[in-house]
Amino acid sequence: MASVPDDTPFPDGQTCATTHPVRGASVLVAGATGGIGGALADELHRRGAVLTLVSRSRNRLEQLTVPGRRLALDLRTPDACARAVDAALAHAGRLDVVINAVGVVAFGPVADLTVDAMEEVFLTNAFLPIMLAQAAISQMTPGGAVVNLSGVIAEKNLPGMAIYGASKAAVRSFDEALGRETRRAKIRVIDARPPHTETGLAQRPIAGEAPKMPPGLAPGHVAGVICDALEQGVTDLPSKRFMG
Repeated sequence: MASVPDDTPFPDGQTCATTHPVRGASVLVAGATGGIGGALADELHRRGAVLTLVSRSRNRLEQLTVPGRRLALDLRTPDACARAVDAALAHAGRLDVVINAVGVVAFGPVADLTVDAMEEVFLTNAFLPIMLAQAAISQMTPGGAVVNLSGVIAEKNLPGMAIYGASKAAVRSFDEALGRETRRAKIRVIDARPPHTETGLAQRPIAGEAPKMPPGLAPGHVAGVICDALEQGVTDLPSKRFMG
């Protein structure tokens, strides 16, 4: 795996860390049957990655057309996260990249949301990526990367999406600190914050009803930007990097 100095200048004021060519890399994709997760699986396969694909739905996993190890798991427990990491190691002999594309959304004023809905949002959107990273980082190849999708809502929260936005802001904060912790191990942590993307998630809220939204980005475009970041050594993906 090629590497470049940690502080090489990069466009938009970012820094360039260890690069990780996708071809031949062992990549674990959590949420592989979602809109962005499925697009990532397609793009990673096109670029030559060795895939371990995880989703709660076995039926939807079987409908994916890309090759790879398929694993039906609910990753909202530490044990399930460890099983996913073990599956990737068994499948490819190593683990280079972990991408978390799992998420749920709840809409509505805070006063209208139940505690159960709030707990599910934070368990899925915030605790799951923390547990998956915790299970993975000690098993990962130096020069690898952890990618979490927090989204543009982590940059500016909105009324009617306060709980969802707060859960994603927690991921962004976690990624910032984790990236510093894993620097010596040469594992990048990329926080990806794409703008609204046409994944269908807004039509499947666990509570409330989605507000009217403008047309979103294509999942394939978002996947391409994330894979470019993996190959270019990017350490952060703000929303503006997905535009244009």
